[in-house]
Amino acid sequence: MVSGQSAGGGRGSTPIGDSNGTPALSEEEERERQEEYRRLVKEFDEIEDDLRASRTFQRIFLLCLMGAITLAFLLGYTVIIGLWESKPTFTRWAGLVIVLGFWISLTWVIWKNRKKIVDRTGSLRNALQDRQSAAARLPLDSPSGLRIYREASLDLITQYRIGASRNRRVHNAFQLVIISGSIVTSTLTAMNEGANKALSISTAALSALVGISAGVTGYFKFRERGYNLQSTADEIEKHYNASQFMLDEYASQNGVPLAEADRLRLFARYIERLKEEQRKRELQLEQSSSSREERAS
Repeated sequence: MVSGQSAGGGRGSTPIGDSNGTPALSEEEERERQEEYRRLVKEFDEIEDDLRASRTFQRIFLLCLMGAITLAFLLGYTVIIGLWESKPTFTRWAGLVIVLGFWISLTWVIWKNRKKIVDRTGSLRNALQDRQSAAARLPLDSPSGLRIYREASLDLITQYRIGASRNRRVHNAFQLVIISGSIVTSTLTAMNEGANKALSISTAALSALVGISAGVTGYFKFRERGYNLQSTADEIEKHYNASQFMLDEYASQNGVPLAEADRLRLFARYIERLKEEQRKRELQLEQSSSSREERAS
């Protein structure tokens, strides 16, 4: 039903009701809400990046603090021993004072950064609530809402490809350790006739490292995980391009060209199916690893 026209009668200013009698948004109002949603998403991403960076620095500060505490105890031990055995040198005292000052400074920085993390965590929750509220005001059944879903699939593609690259790097690193370690272990074993104790220890350590690397690779299946993520990202990209350029099943059905809204709904259906298949593959890998561990035990 038509709820009424504005006095100006401008294009896109007449809201049209849906089947439930709720007035729909005009094009201008919908555009404003889209801009507000994009702005809130950008603010949320910025706050999330700041929070992630703060937590990373907090971990680095904690590691440095642990090192400073260790050095302070070591230097303090040398100073105390020097009081009884010999006269403490200036280097011992200066080093102890410097390390203690570094310790205190790191403690102050960690405490200050902790307050920033708490504030940014609260800001992140508020930004998330604002983003969710803005998303709830968007007409999801409209072509613009479906376009947002299609554009959001680009972030999903990036996320899957980053995960695939990370898994490939980890798998290649372990394979390098396994291959090179096996060759070096065999060479050291052939060179050592049992007389060199250091060489025997090195050979045993390399052999243990190769075995651990092989076990980790077989349990976590980095190569399979990377392959699944990469193939899912490629499938999503294929459907994204097909829906955008009206290719394959997005061109027509039963000889009738598909409208944009129909193409976008078809795209959303395929993407949800691909995401569900990816989750099932991940679950299968987890179950196979768990069953293998149970059989080994």
